Amino acid sequence: MPTLTSPASAPGVAGEDGLSMPRILAAFSCALDLTEGQPLGHAERCCAAGMNIGREMGLPEPELQDLYYALLMKDLGCSANSSKMYHLLGSDDISAKRDIKTTDWTRANWESFEYARNHLRRGGTFLARVRALAEMGAGRVRTARSLVQLRCERGAGIARRIGLSEAAAEAIYSLDEMWNGSGHPQGRRGEEIPRLSRIMSLAQSLDVFYVTRGAFAAEEMARRRRWRWFDPDVVRAFQSLVARGRFWEQMDRARENVGGLSPRAASQPAGEAQIENICLAFADIVDAKSPYTYRHSAGVAGAAVAMAQTMGMDERDITLIRRAALLHDLGKLSVSNAILEKPGQLDRAEWEIVKRHPYYTYEILRRVPQFELLAEIAASHHEKLDGSGYFRGYKAEQLPLAARILAVADIYDALAARRPYRDAMPIEKVFRVMENETPAKIDGRCVEALKHSHPRAEAFTSDLLRLSSSVTSHRQPSPAVEPAHAASR
Repeated sequence: MPTLTSPASAPGVAGEDGLSMPRILAAFSCALDLTEGQPLGHAERCCAAGMNIGREMGLPEPELQDLYYALLMKDLGCSANSSKMYHLLGSDDISAKRDIKTTDWTRANWESFEYARNHLRRGGTFLARVRALAEMGAGRVRTARSLVQLRCERGAGIARRIGLSEAAAEAIYSLDEMWNGSGHPQGRRGEEIPRLSRIMSLAQSLDVFYVTRGAFAAEEMARRRRWRWFDPDVVRAFQSLVARGRFWEQMDRARENVGGLSPRAASQPAGEAQIENICLAFADIVDAKSPYTYRHSAGVAGAAVAMAQTMGMDERDITLIRRAALLHDLGKLSVSNAILEKPGQLDRAEWEIVKRHPYYTYEILRRVPQFELLAEIAASHHEKLDGSGYFRGYKAEQLPLAARILAVADIYDALAARRPYRDAMPIEKVFRVMENETPAKIDGRCVEALKHSHPRAEAFTSDLLRLSSSVTSHRQPSPAVEPAHAASR
């Protein structure tokens, strides 16, 4: 494994050949797929579908550029309503989000009743479930609007934060509007809905139906829902493409072709400030999923930077460590809030789900070839020197200094960070706990460096939170009691 001692050891820093915005955002879109319960590559396939439809409709190049980025980043606000959805349904938010995509929830019919029955208060008593079903039925439209509004407002805000155009941000905001006015958050109808949103709405539904039920079912869905959900002109453009062939084949090859789908103007190299904004934004997306760890990624980054500086690393390596820390929990977007916020101990199956999250972090980041080392470091935050960690069970000789720093920073923040619902653990106790883990599990040099620099760690964390504050338009209310094992998740 590479170390952090060579001059060219920090991929992911601006200036690397081929490090473009389309490549970075296509990779990071996979993190958003996880939160929506979709297989990796969902947004990329939506991008293939939507861009082909946009070109068929004759959109000019500037509008195609906005469409391209909006399709990849359509779910930027996806984590904002996860906790609220979990508490509303009392069950797995990820499977609920997945199944709503194939449910015609605009009608109070058997299909929407089945959806509610399958997801509402699962495991509860019969009477509790009946009562919950009645309450949800009575407030169905109001509930849906509040969930969608939270998601859309936050998504549009993050889009602006990472430098997308106002047109792209508006397209993301209006993604869930419907042609007949029954959508959310504003109930826009017809051409009141931005054209890009109309294309995106069809594109995402096409992918979900194609992946789960096949091409014929996707085509039938588009035909049945035109004039209700979808702009008939957008459906007509899709049908024209299908009639000429290769539409579905191009969706199947979306991952390898997604870069080529971008208009030339969209393929600009990513600058240092853009990369930093993306890292901060996605850290905030991760932390917004649950109120229990609302500032965790910034806290880990602050501690990691403080250690790296104390240990004499140069600025290039510190930049890499900071970004790995900000992005280390990308894969946690795959974990349901029913697990993240469970008040009791996790069972074996739940722990296996939690232990997969560094794997997803690795798979997402390594989709950018220049992020290979960044992916290795970020995904190693739960590894232990004696091989008892996860997800790969690496031992000391396989863990470079940057990975050891990140592992210590992750433990430190889980124990010491202030949360809205409790004070920080006394710092003396934090370090006693960590010292008990050395030298078998974590690196004592890193712990000593953090003992000397932890006041600076808090200052760095505060700086990062200020930088990312414009990303956050909503915070979830904090629960009164923390699960006993929340920090270890």
